[in-house]
Amino acid sequence: MNERLITPIAYVKSDFKEKFGIPRQSGRAPDNLSQIVFKKEFSDINAFREIQSFSHLWIIFDFSKAHKDGFCPLVRPPRLGGNRKVGVFASRSPFRPNNLGLSSVKFVSLNQSQSGIISITVAGADLLDGTPVYDIKPYLPFTDCHNDAIGGYADEQADYKLDLNLPENVSEYFSETQLLALKQCLQDDPRPSYQDDGKVYGMHFADYNVKFTVKDKTLTVTKIEKI
Repeated sequence: MNERLITPIAYVKSDFKEKFGIPRQSGRAPDNLSQIVFKKEFSDINAFREIQSFSHLWIIFDFSKAHKDGFCPLVRPPRLGGNRKVGVFASRSPFRPNNLGLSSVKFVSLNQSQSGIISITVAGADLLDGTPVYDIKPYLPFTDCHNDAIGGYADEQADYKLDLNLPENVSEYFSETQLLALKQCLQDDPRPSYQDDGKVYGMHFADYNVKFTVKDKTLTVTKIEKI
């Protein structure tokens, strides 16, 4: 078997500074904005010609904080309670043989800095700040969208959402767009599914640690601390 080394073409800039709290799938926080910042050698404007004609993109990236030695054929999807095992190739677990991830995101804008560095602003990404990106490709609705698709065991939790109880001054900490994204992430329940209610959690979002508890399917933000 021939091996080939692949290297990042870009890195992600996002408000998610640690793994906890990142949306479980792309599109679950549709108002979350991120930037894909390309390395200098790939910041050739010709490489992006016609990209504005597409509404969505595929991002191929590295689960850089999930690297482990050895191959594990079974994983425990958190939405299944942490006890039910499924095959790694029947999951979207980050703990994969090559740690490659695939996310569908909405294209927002193409940007170029005064120094010539190109970035793409995207919405709905589920990517950690600093994530290496290996490639981007256009999303093609006539072939990539399957209206009759079945989501297997993932369909069991597709509509799961929490109610929110937020401080009255929460808008003092975040921009309007950030606040929308934060609400979407919290409604999606960042906790491991096997955790009981009552524990205090901390989610690092933007420049703040958002502390919260969950009881009876209501998430209450108890404190927002500057980091």
